[in-house]
Amino acid sequence: MTLRQRKFLGIPIMIVIIIVYATIGMLIYERFLTGAHNLILLVYFVVVGTGWFFPAAWTIKWMSARPHELPPSQD
Repeated sequence: MTLRQRKFLGIPIMIVIIIVYATIGMLIYERFLTGAHNLILLVYFVVVGTGWFFPAAWTIKWMSARPHELPPSQD
């Protein structure tokens, strides 16, 4: 897969990851944390708010692989 193809696929993948992650975070909040103490909510939102970074960083790393890191072309 070329670098251009990886970027073409990576952008929609990242958008889906962020939407799914935000939806799961919202569902957890609504199901378990509605009415919780403010300190618990602060910790939850800090963790969840920064947690999307890890799947997004992996996707960005995959999208921007250097040419010598890409597997050989099957052309």
